[in-house]
Amino acid sequence: MEGITLGVEVRESPVSAASFEAMETFVGDYLAASVNNEVDGGRMRWYPWHSAAYRFNHIKNVVAIATKIAEAEGANVDVVRVAALFHDVSKLEAEQDHHAEAGARVAREYLHSHGEYPESFVEEVCTAVADHSYQGPLAELSLETRCLIEADLLDKVGANGAVLLVLRMGYESRTHMDAAEMVGRVADRGEDVAARVESDRAVSLVHQRLKRVKWLREWLDDEIAGVDLDPEE
Repeated sequence: MEGITLGVEVRESPVSAASFEAMETFVGDYLAASVNNEVDGGRMRWYPWHSAAYRFNHIKNVVAIATKIAEAEGANVDVVRVAALFHDVSKLEAEQDHHAEAGARVAREYLHSHGEYPESFVEEVCTAVADHSYQGPLAELSLETRCLIEADLLDKVGANGAVLLVLRMGYESRTHMDAAEMVGRVADRGEDVAARVESDRAVSLVHQRLKRVKWLREWLDDEIAGVDLDPEE
């Protein structure tokens, strides 16, 4: 009995660090190829945050957030991490409404051809990827899928989301005087996310991020004076 802890299930991870690193490389290369294979340079490539580089960064952000939530909520961390890695792998090649299912197919093909992962593991990963765009109540989904969706939502709020919308202003020929309004949109999105997430860890993270956005909005309101450029006056 020595060396055995009673009452505690020790579950060996099916995904080694080297295997996960190889998956990351595959996803990054797949996104880059999706852009290069498009005649027009990839879907919405003219917005930098829809480039392969931005999409890959978003994926890595979601992996990090989803891992934190999964660890705190007692979910299968391996399932969540791998699903998060593949959740947007087809974002740049498939139509928006179908990218989740397309990503699940890519994940399934990869997992079946790289290593000997348990079929139950493959199914859980692919289910989470396929369902990550679900718009209904998160309580209806598996814990692993919920962790992924919550992380995906969280990456769009907070300081990161605010900077991305401010960056967008330049491509819409808007000036810094609109910055408070744009950041306000992130705050509104954060309120929506706060109302939707279920897990305690996600609730804590969204309120932390929302507080940062509200502070930024207040600072911008305080520092940027409105300017009336109407030539009629």
